[in-house]
Amino acid sequence: MSRDRHVVIIGTGGTISSRYDPEKGRTVASQDLEDLLALLPESTMLPRMTCVNFVVIPSFNMTLPLAWQLVQQAGRFLEQPEVDGVVVTQGTDTMEETSFLADILLDSKKPVVFTGAQLPHDHPQSDGPRNILDSVRAAAADAAAELGSIVCFNGELHAARDVTKVHTSALETFQSYHHGALGVVDGEKVVIHRRPTLRLHLRPAHLDKRVALIKLAMGTDARFLEATLGAGIDGLVVEAFGRGNVPAEFGKGLAQACRDGLPVVVTSRCPAGRVKPIYGGGGGGRDLEDAGVLFAGDLKGPKARLLLTAALADSSVADPSVNARLGELFRRIAP
Repeated sequence: MSRDRHVVIIGTGGTISSRYDPEKGRTVASQDLEDLLALLPESTMLPRMTCVNFVVIPSFNMTLPLAWQLVQQAGRFLEQPEVDGVVVTQGTDTMEETSFLADILLDSKKPVVFTGAQLPHDHPQSDGPRNILDSVRAAAADAAAELGSIVCFNGELHAARDVTKVHTSALETFQSYHHGALGVVDGEKVVIHRRPTLRLHLRPAHLDKRVALIKLAMGTDARFLEATLGAGIDGLVVEAFGRGNVPAEFGKGLAQACRDGLPVVVTSRCPAGRVKPIYGGGGGGRDLEDAGVLFAGDLKGPKARLLLTAALADSSVADPSVNARLGELFRRIAP
């Protein structure tokens, strides 16, 4: 890899930047990017790297306004001709969400690579250095052009749209289920096996819409839905049972929400598979579709929430036929 390549690394904290604090008796995010890069092996094959310490927080404290600022900053670097790619170091708890947000908001041929670690900075076997090394190489590789936003972890490259954190502590925590990885980083070589096709770009003015996410469990009744609707939300995503089914009383509440003009999207609480309007019974998927509920294919709840949030703030979507336009968007990214 040529050293005339230039990669910007944006640090946001997370486990990769965490060390045990004996005074507090717990592990906390505390290290700047320069501390992380100091653990990398010396190599003449790495591109030029510029460090930007954005924030140092655990990713469970990431917010939509902060993620919006992060994505905007990454976009400004991508616009610079001398920058070939961007790497973002982050905690793994919300990485699938920030990476997906970057994918739907940034329209650039240059890659944005998200990475982090499952073992902290001071762990003798921390996976952070290897993940940073792989991510920098991916961000600088010609092969990664037009992949959009990707997650690089444990030697694998995953599309932001597909990837999910599937294990609380394992190093191979990020998987794409039946979609599979985009490719691998094998030493100095970046190998791409497939290219993502289910992508779209939105241009919201702000991420100021309030979209709630409800995950159903057996016996969930309409009171929880009523409380959520009463909080003054702009949209709702429901992680429903199986193919996209809810209890009958809950379904009545969703139907009323649709009649009141609230965009409602259903996805599945199952870790894999698509929702599809098939069943009746009052809260079956076919009943929900008849009521105006939108279906999110195999897009999982957290990402469906982000897509709905961004779409509702995009003036090209939020027109009088907003539900029809939203349906088109979800069918494009999750057919």
